[in-house]
Amino acid sequence: MKLVWLRNDLRLADNPALRHACAGDEPVAALFIISPTQWQQHKMAPIRQRFMLAQVDELGRELAALGIPLHLLRVEIFAEVPAALADLCRELGVTQLYANQAIEIDEQRRDHAVSAALAEQAVGCHWLNGCCVLPPGRVLTGSGEMFKVFTPFSRAWLKALDEEGFVIHRAPAPRGEPLPWPPLAERAWVDETLGELTPDPRWPVGEAEARRRLNDFLEQAVLDYGETRDFPAIAGTSVLSPYLAAGIISPRQCVAALQQRLGYRPQSNAQPGFVWLNELVWREFYRHLLVLIPTLSMNRPFKPETAALPWSWDPDAFAAWCEGRTGYPIVDAAMRCLNATGWMHNRLRMIVASFLTKDLHIHWRLGEDYFMSRLIDGDLAANNGGWQWAAGTGADAAPYFRVFNPTTQGQRFDPQGEFIRTWVTELADIPAAYVHQPHDWLRLKGRQDYPAPMVDHAVARVRAIEMFRSLEK
Repeated sequence: MKLVWLRNDLRLADNPALRHACAGDEPVAALFIISPTQWQQHKMAPIRQRFMLAQVDELGRELAALGIPLHLLRVEIFAEVPAALADLCRELGVTQLYANQAIEIDEQRRDHAVSAALAEQAVGCHWLNGCCVLPPGRVLTGSGEMFKVFTPFSRAWLKALDEEGFVIHRAPAPRGEPLPWPPLAERAWVDETLGELTPDPRWPVGEAEARRRLNDFLEQAVLDYGETRDFPAIAGTSVLSPYLAAGIISPRQCVAALQQRLGYRPQSNAQPGFVWLNELVWREFYRHLLVLIPTLSMNRPFKPETAALPWSWDPDAFAAWCEGRTGYPIVDAAMRCLNATGWMHNRLRMIVASFLTKDLHIHWRLGEDYFMSRLIDGDLAANNGGWQWAAGTGADAAPYFRVFNPTTQGQRFDPQGEFIRTWVTELADIPAAYVHQPHDWLRLKGRQDYPAPMVDHAVARVRAIEMFRSLEK
């Protein structure tokens, strides 16, 4: 018996672990482990848990139709997984375990412990690359080190991809008679402590839905992506991040579909489609970093010297930011959107992260954790990379003296205030000329239903720059 252990790779197509497990005629079973306590410790958002489990349910049905049973184990924390997995392998008569490589440090330690436990009962473990187009460690400098700046990494990544290419694995063929699949919601032990398992209707699960979103984006928006991607009121992005985070679609499938749509693989900004491809390379960059620099999974800054920065931990200021009560409309709209939907546009992620760290001077770790606790697409590598970039502590971070002005960012990327009015209901009736700086207009109307700005941005900017300059002394 071969066992394929599914994690953040909840798909049939282009799943190396599943494909290799299904090679040959030996019986195959699949496994998904539910770890609620560990998920809570990792700040996994409830909306992400529901989305992931809904996809597990969908995938269980699809595997059952192929004659492959999907076993579910509830194991509260990673430390208990090796023993539980060893017991299951013994019960099923498993001789080979297949899984796609995990990149986070806790998950890697768990997998190393699993390998050791299964070796004692002669079960072979096979760890494959299912999370990146090119495996972590493949794209290195001439001296064999990880790139610390994105642009040279991107050039080297594109060159390596041209040299090696990549393979899209097909979904496995049927391996026997269809099997029954009891709906996940009928298993009382699954939703105990997890709450209602019904997924958010705004985020349908399934590989077909992920492919539909990808194809729609490539047909309708990819050629204009460079011009429209920064405007949250425009449907200019792929909105594929939840599907990539859960592994419902793979980054290789995205690159292959882009190449098929264009008839070529873009190599520079001068070619249509390159800007979106480069976003996929950013995703790879952060994932490679997480594997090769494990301390990034341990709440430590990429630039060690920035650990000495005198960050604030002010709980009241942090709560105002979380709840969208900062008095800066674009920041408040973004945070209220996140809290209501579990998703935030990428430009807005940069704006609110800059505001928390550079205007309120609050530690980026608080923002990173809050995002993970709310985002349906919460992914440690991308989230940590983005937060450290904004805070000035990370790889390829913007220079410390580059501080986003939340007002001008709103004026530039939501010029008519469409996005702001959608989420900051107090400003729904304000004229466009005042939407980014509404306080004078509100005073004239005798209204006090929207908070005054928490800080003076000009003063806060100077303080942020002084914080970083103090490290040079």
